[in-house]
Amino acid sequence: MPLSQSNSVVLETKLESLKLFGRGKVRDVYEGTSPDRLLIVTTDRISAFDYILPTGIPDKGRVLTQMTLFWLDFLKGVVPNHFLSDSTEGLPGELAGRSMWVKRAQMFPVECVVRGYLVGSGWKDYQKTGAVCGIKLPAGLRESDQLPEPIFTPATKAESGHDENISFEETVKIIGADAASKLRDLTIEIYVKASEYARSKGIIIADTKLEFGTVDGVITLADEVLTPDSSRFWRADDYEPGRSQPSFDKQFVRDYLESIHWNKQPPAPPLPPDVAEKTSEKYKEAYRILSGRDL
Repeated sequence: MPLSQSNSVVLETKLESLKLFGRGKVRDVYEGTSPDRLLIVTTDRISAFDYILPTGIPDKGRVLTQMTLFWLDFLKGVVPNHFLSDSTEGLPGELAGRSMWVKRAQMFPVECVVRGYLVGSGWKDYQKTGAVCGIKLPAGLRESDQLPEPIFTPATKAESGHDENISFEETVKIIGADAASKLRDLTIEIYVKASEYARSKGIIIADTKLEFGTVDGVITLADEVLTPDSSRFWRADDYEPGRSQPSFDKQFVRDYLESIHWNKQPPAPPLPPDVAEKTSEKYKEAYRILSGRDL
């Protein structure tokens, strides 16, 4: 069997024709037939509180892949990307819509995070220090307030657990001043362009995480782009500063896990079918609103 799945939910892939390159929380990556190509397969796995749950979310992998392809096309005038093809010829049919062939990039060892609103770890940081990742902000801001301008708040990549926020100066030490400046400027430019478009569709992008590498020495946008897994999407009509906002992501999952008082230690509990289905609908709704297409 090439796939581990239940009721069309793809939890894990096992392709005999290709060598596994790596398996993350959501993606299975395979080496192509040539060394400069990779196949990224986005499964329906979902993680919460740093643990992969035993229950998959129907169509999640297809949403994340199609959302990424939409944004890569939208942003192609801003930055080169690693996408080659979404053909699944010769591969199991279940991989259609959730797979893409990409150029193999030399990845930068930092996550490029941009925040336009004060939420999440940024809000916690601000409450303690009046700053986010060392960037001083005006006094008196509320949770979910829009920031005076988007800020670049990079993080180190963690093999497991949470990524760790770092300052721009620490980023310079890791990848050099020139690369750090270019990634900061690109990240903010992408965020501003995408945010303006999303707002015209009734969605606020509160923040997002991007990844870059180099292909033949050229900085290249890679991995997932502006999806509900890597971004906070809020419905503009429901936006109300001073509180947390409903979002198009795994909110139903987190709320359920909190309601059963899971101790956030393994093994992670399964999700009831209705929670998985509601979460799936949120992902699909975000894609439908932003792309204008049904999955």
